[in-house]
Amino acid sequence: MRFRFLHAADLHLDTPFSGLGQTSPEIAERLRDASLDAFDALVELAITRDVAFVLLAGDIYDGAERGVRAQLRFRRGLERLSQRGIPTLVVHGNHDPLDGWSAVRRWPERVHVFGPEPGTKEVHRDGERLATVYGVSYPRREVSENLALGLAERAREGGGGGLRIGLLHCTVGAQTEHAPYSPCTLDDLRAAGMDYWALGHIHRHQVLSERDPCVVYPGNLQGRSPKPSEQGAKGAVLVEADESGILGVEFVALDRARFVGLEVDVGEIEDLAALHAALGAAANEAAAAHAGRGLLLRATLTGRGPLHADLRRPGTLAELRRQLRDDAAAREPFVWWDAIEDATLATLDLDAIRARGDFAAEVLARADALAREPERRAAFLAAALEPLHARRRWTSEIEFPTEQELLEAGAALAIELLEAEGE
Repeated sequence: MRFRFLHAADLHLDTPFSGLGQTSPEIAERLRDASLDAFDALVELAITRDVAFVLLAGDIYDGAERGVRAQLRFRRGLERLSQRGIPTLVVHGNHDPLDGWSAVRRWPERVHVFGPEPGTKEVHRDGERLATVYGVSYPRREVSENLALGLAERAREGGGGGLRIGLLHCTVGAQTEHAPYSPCTLDDLRAAGMDYWALGHIHRHQVLSERDPCVVYPGNLQGRSPKPSEQGAKGAVLVEADESGILGVEFVALDRARFVGLEVDVGEIEDLAALHAALGAAANEAAAAHAGRGLLLRATLTGRGPLHADLRRPGTLAELRRQLRDDAAAREPFVWWDAIEDATLATLDLDAIRARGDFAAEVLARADALAREPERRAAFLAAALEPLHARRRWTSEIEFPTEQELLEAGAALAIELLEAEGE
């Protein structure tokens, strides 16, 4: 029998967005509604796509002291699913552990919430057993033990039938953007004998393994901040399956507002009026690319050009941001300029500096010599960067510049600082 199920996690219902609230209470309130509206869209998707069951892998709420409106909205959605004959299976994570306060003590008929010990729940449809789900909830916020091992042991005890699914809020491998709650390895998950691992906790959508077993993070349902892991489309995954196993995984965007990062090179922009126009055009492009969603934009200005000095003037960026907010005030869905960051550099005539014979010229001469000698350059950069590497764990997503690019950037920064001192 072919069927589909829906897997979501990290709903963080009624996230307060306190930082934005200090700047724009109206935008913050719309963002709080966005998390709830995204959940309503999840329920509607489950109904319209006729899923056999729904899996929710933790962090339903944003904190242990859960808001009343979030809990009531959540229960109402589960009631809709139950009335349509769709079971919902839930585990709790570090944001909403079982020891947190609850305004709801009785759930709809087809809702199953896993407890603090590894448990199982069979899912049937039309008299046929489709799957056995193995799940466990966090009893408290701080969980450092590997809960995947307990689910694997429970699965080895036998029983159940159909598709074997692990439902867990955890950290698989190195995920430096999130605290390592219930850490485990991909090998731990592979050894458990599951067909599908429905995971939560990591806010980026990731398919860690496509088969034997399929291991998936759907990401969070609604972005919560400008952090890289919170940017872009957010939603859930629809999973196609039959008695042979997993047939396909489809990501479906369900968010109602998105955090979007923009990068604008100022090298060919002659003045602030032209920059204002360029940022407005970038906002229009973002609105077209993310149609139907409210947008929170954070722009980074890069490159070298005459605008660098203008952008360093006190108040320039704040005034530019204020004007862009005014320009977008009537847009619907909303567009909110969260921040504009200056990463530009001054225009430098390096040949002229080399000819001067001063300290700045000596710095350039040293950089030029290192550029011609790869072994010395490598040793120099290794020594310079060693303290930084010792204090930071890098993620695999970081794309490092080449040694020559690092050398050129460092020399340019040193010259810029020296030139600024002499002004």
